Amino acid sequence: MTQSSVITDEMRAVIGKESKPQTAEVDRTAIRMFARAVGHTDAVYYDVEEARRRGYRDLPCPPGYLGTPVFNPELPPDNPYFSFKSPFTRVLNGGNEVEYFDDICAGDVLTLTYKIADLSERQGGMGPMLLIRIETTYRNQKGKVVAILRGTGIQY
Repeated sequence: MTQSSVITDEMRAVIGKESKPQTAEVDRTAIRMFARAVGHTDAVYYDVEEARRRGYRDLPCPPGYLGTPVFNPELPPDNPYFSFKSPFTRVLNGGNEVEYFDDICAGDVLTLTYKIADLSERQGGMGPMLLIRIETTYRNQKGKVVAILRGTGIQY
């Protein structure tokens, strides 16, 4: 580690460590609400009969919707993104990409785990920035990986 690096040994220690599993539920109402909110007009996201006619088990998740995490106020958050101290106070979303491996439909219960895949730093117009690459893996109720979400958080 160089003297000028913002990436500390504490930060490096969380790279690759997987979080505890969390649950996300997929239901028809949430699918319809998400589809409507992002402007989808295809009946496959609203009409169960149409979805089944097209070969889905139930309403399919629109692109970008990966269920609704189940919140339990009795459990502390287990997010490696917030498990280390950072010298920065500002946070930006640097973008997300989703890789799909199978259909996700209403009625599915997803288990997700995430990890910090990489940390890097760059010099920006306002000074140094910390880039945090997070990878979230989604498994369906059968244990099959159905999606991987890769996102970048930017702290500056």
